[in-house]
Amino acid sequence: RVGVVLAVAISIHNIPEGLCVSLPIYFATGNRTKAFLWGSLSGIFEPVAAFFGWLVLASVMTPAIYAVLFGWISGMMVMICIKEILPTAFRYDPKDTVVTHSVVAGMAVIALSLVLFAVN
Repeated sequence: RVGVVLAVAISIHNIPEGLCVSLPIYFATGNRTKAFLWGSLSGIFEPVAAFFGWLVLASVMTPAIYAVLFGWISGMMVMICIKEILPTAFRYDPKDTVVTHSVVAGMAVIALSLVLFAVN
């Protein structure tokens, strides 16, 4: 059950992440296709990397190691968004027509996934 919930949560998480990748590219180039392709490409590599990580580390992973890694990676993702992705998005959307709404929508999707797929 945990694996299915985690897979769904990661899939839902890819939506706001794809937006954070795609929006700066769209505003920089004005090309929706290019933005969509780069956003999709960034999401495709996550499960591939996860599979190879599982192949290498499956025998040594414990719940404590998972907890530390999830905290570490989520912190890195937040810092990348705050320090790199959001400033770039705002630079290409100076009137803030899309960025803030997309960030809030992404947070809502993540919060909803945490509530709907909570594992007790």
